[in-house]
Amino acid sequence: LIMARIAYEKGTELNNRHILSGVSQVFGNIYAAKGNAKSAFDYFNQSLSIARSAETYIDLASFFKKQGMNDSAIYYAELAYNGIQPIARPETEMDAAALLFSLYESRDPEKALRYLKISTAAKDSIYSAEKVQSLQAISFEAKEKERDIEAAQSALRNRIRQYALLGGICLLLLIAALLYRNIQNKQKANATLQQQKNKTEETLTELKATQAQLIQKEKMASLGELTAGIAHEIQNPLNFVNNFSEVSNELLDEMKTELAIGNSEEAIIMADGVKQNLEKILHHGKRADAIVKGMLQHSQNSSGIKEPTDINKLADEYLRLSYQGLRVKDKSFNATMQTDFDETIGKINIIPQDIGRVILNLINNAFYAVADRSKQQNEGYEPTVSLATKKTDNKIVISVKDNGNGIPRKITDKIFQPFFTTKPTGQGTGLGLSISYDIMKAHGGEVTVESKEGEGSEFIIQLPIQ
Repeated sequence: LIMARIAYEKGTELNNRHILSGVSQVFGNIYAAKGNAKSAFDYFNQSLSIARSAETYIDLASFFKKQGMNDSAIYYAELAYNGIQPIARPETEMDAAALLFSLYESRDPEKALRYLKISTAAKDSIYSAEKVQSLQAISFEAKEKERDIEAAQSALRNRIRQYALLGGICLLLLIAALLYRNIQNKQKANATLQQQKNKTEETLTELKATQAQLIQKEKMASLGELTAGIAHEIQNPLNFVNNFSEVSNELLDEMKTELAIGNSEEAIIMADGVKQNLEKILHHGKRADAIVKGMLQHSQNSSGIKEPTDINKLADEYLRLSYQGLRVKDKSFNATMQTDFDETIGKINIIPQDIGRVILNLINNAFYAVADRSKQQNEGYEPTVSLATKKTDNKIVISVKDNGNGIPRKITDKIFQPFFTTKPTGQGTGLGLSISYDIMKAHGGEVTVESKEGEGSEFIIQLPIQ
């Protein structure tokens, strides 16, 4: 640190931008090593403001990686690799690619493998250049020796020829030995790299298989909760169908009696009653049919086809089904459901299976949060889940709000990461919010969260109108 300060003073006296940028970069690394993150970040920025070098971007990316801020680390590492200024040294390209490999290794295996190959190629290029220089040096020394031998040949030609021949043979043997050794080392290095590549490919294959299994598990878990709610919800229209069928049967018997005695007016009144009952039976039958179709749509893979959908009806359906599903598992649980739907939205073109899964997942999480808090705090606490929709100029906003315990600030940035969960072991895969986040990104929308610890959370879906 003392030497760096002296260098910085000299650079200031000389007004040398190269020295000032390089020393600022050194300051950043020193304060990063001392654990002073703010000073380190300030000096890195100072270095970049003077001269944007790939080396400084690499050091800044490494700093963010150590801080656990992987998104920022990836951003600056890619700036280093893509080059604000052209990368002159292959060592810089190798360092940037190796850093990007370590950052993408756990989140994007395909990109990680690509940067691993780039780093390995740069490494081979560096080593190959060093080997060429070594051989050139050996060749130069051999030529120097030959010149000395030729100068002495005028006096002892015959004897010198013998020595020259022996020297040439020894030199060839030395070169052959060096080449053989270099070839062996390269073969070993290639074999090691091939093993690493094979292990990486095996790991990627296992990771993809595990990811597919966990996604299926998450899907089946949400389907199980939905099915429990459907079983309870579908019972209501079935009860109406059964009751109105019995009443209609009794009315038909009475109508036969009235017709038999010639009382046609009373029979017509009873026929009207039967017609009204049949209309109610049809209404509740369609209601049951819609519930079953909704379950089938949720259980199937997404068709990928957008269709006009009543988002209010879809959201309300999943709200009630999610609540009933939780009630089936815990009879003692009760919660207040509040809805505020914007009736001006109408039908919008979406993939209902995908958006439905996102809404259901957020509602399930909301009910889980209030249920968890109600177990901890019984007096004066009223579990409440609110669902609202709103249409703006160019998007639909869907809000799922609860008054649970809220999300601690220190983990708010992690909740959308794959496999991150706060639920006890066995009760969650940590993929629900991650899948919801990816679905919304694929639809050109986004899902965000606002939370206050001890007061509750609000998840907000923003979906563009198409």
